[in-house]
Amino acid sequence: MFAFLLIVQTLIAGSLVGVILMQRSEGGGLGVGGSSSGFMTARGAADFLTRSTAVLGGAFIILSIVMAAIAGATRTPAKIDTSLAGKTNVPAQQTQPAPVQPTPAQTAPAPGNTADQNQQAPGVPLAQ
Repeated sequence: MFAFLLIVQTLIAGSLVGVILMQRSEGGGLGVGGSSSGFMTARGAADFLTRSTAVLGGAFIILSIVMAAIAGATRTPAKIDTSLAGKTNVPAQQTQPAPVQPTPAQTAPAPGNTADQNQQAPGVPLAQ
């Protein structure tokens, strides 16, 4: 139903654009002033296009309101998937890096620096 009304509204909008573009831009539009003495005279054609514009514009507005009401009535609330709500991503096996073995050049005490060597934890390499 909504798709059909959308197609009808598109056709009305296209017709409305066409009717508006066919009108002459001389002022006094929308039936202001003058009397029509014949249907297919210049004034009669202008009155016909003016009436067509009014009818198509009214149909477009009414159809827009109807479609907005249909869209609001048929709207379903958004469904949120909560199946993964309590699960966290924990790795199966947590591995720690292997301890770094100091090289003999790093463990050798610097001359006169034995007090600093004793304060460091064993297995921690010295910063260079």
